Amino acid sequence: MNSSPHDGNLLKAPSAEDMIALDPAFGTRFMLFVDTEEEFDWNAPLSRTGHGVTALGGMARGQAYFAQAGVKPVYVTDYPVVDSDAAAEMMGRWLSDNAADIGAHLHPWVNPPHVEEVSAANSYAGFLPETIEQAKLEALCQRISERFGRRPVAYRAGRYGVGPHSARLLEQAGFKLDSSVRSRFDYSGQNGPDFRGMPLTPYHAGSDRGIVELPLSTAFVGLLRAGGERLYRTAQSMGPLAGALARARLFSRVPLTPEGVPVADALAAVDALIEEGVPVLNFSFHSPTLEPGHTPYVREEADLRSFYRWWDAVLDHLARRGVRAATLDQFLAAVPARGQACQAA
Repeated sequence: MNSSPHDGNLLKAPSAEDMIALDPAFGTRFMLFVDTEEEFDWNAPLSRTGHGVTALGGMARGQAYFAQAGVKPVYVTDYPVVDSDAAAEMMGRWLSDNAADIGAHLHPWVNPPHVEEVSAANSYAGFLPETIEQAKLEALCQRISERFGRRPVAYRAGRYGVGPHSARLLEQAGFKLDSSVRSRFDYSGQNGPDFRGMPLTPYHAGSDRGIVELPLSTAFVGLLRAGGERLYRTAQSMGPLAGALARARLFSRVPLTPEGVPVADALAAVDALIEEGVPVLNFSFHSPTLEPGHTPYVREEADLRSFYRWWDAVLDHLARRGVRAATLDQFLAAVPARGQACQAA
């Protein structure tokens, strides 16, 4: 990717001056972002209808689990969820109890104004015409404000679909943080963004550098992990080679999510990211996974039990490595103003 020192585009690698050195007192921490969205058939074409917001019991159980573990999730929330009276009431209690933060998550196909054709290409909000992306973002912010009495300051685009105008539009809408950049992933073959070559550590973005980008965390693990993105691209281009390397535990790409990632791989990824000096390990999953039957990852109760065992093991490992949970406010407070050095507390 080409770096530009001035435009703040989330599709371009940041300049060196935009990289963020967090307050040393912050240390190495982890955060959890939950992509809080409607339930729909992941194998069917996208549609404005045919979805539900019914996994509330699973969400309540998940929130209780993470609260007990001392984790304050950031629920980046899309329009159908915030538009649900039951969901908004439940999440409003979490917000009032200071047990969770509410951010924004834009699924264009179910977010007004409904002016674009519903298609796979148009499911990436950042690749819509700028005026449509802006209008959808403002409609979502207004609905969140109506429901919870405050505008969101954290954002993740649905399908990680930020585009060339997204950071500037987020600045204008009052956001402070974006977490849409999925480093080491490429969605260009699906008409989406290409995040190869992007950093894993936080940086400033936007035309006025008013957005802090906190990329999702993905590690390369295995004996050959020093080969990094170059080796991964080579292996992917050679068909079966990538799978053979992963099965031999020589080289694989591991995102920090319980969805489709074996716990042993997740623990290896945590260790690899710590070794790389990544200051914030950014975990994520989709809210419908918290109840069986809505995503490919949790089809029945046994899968849900495995989901929580995954978290038990990961949280225990993080504690052994001295990596504590961070809240959204704690993270933002550790970000110095641009051009200012951090002082240890």
